[in-house]
Amino acid sequence: MASQIESHRSGAEIVNGDAICRKKSIELLGELGLPRGLLPLEDIEEFGYNRDTGFMWLVQRKKKIEHTFKKIKQTVSYAGEVWA
Repeated sequence: MASQIESHRSGAEIVNGDAICRKKSIELLGELGLPRGLLPLEDIEEFGYNRDTGFMWLVQRKKKIEHTFKKIKQTVSYAGEVWA
């Protein structure tokens, strides 16, 4: 997965640190018309978004996190690196 991220770093907006990464990821979800709570990640180390390619990524400290969306009663898991 790291190679996917590396190939999109050039020209991307990249921020580090949990607070700013959360803020930027929520802003991007809003821009894209997606639910702002779609990525309930913890301890985010890095967030990146390459507007030219449309590629985004988040790297969190934990290798994997599970979250239950109560309204839909579904549990999902997120890897340490999440990208789309």
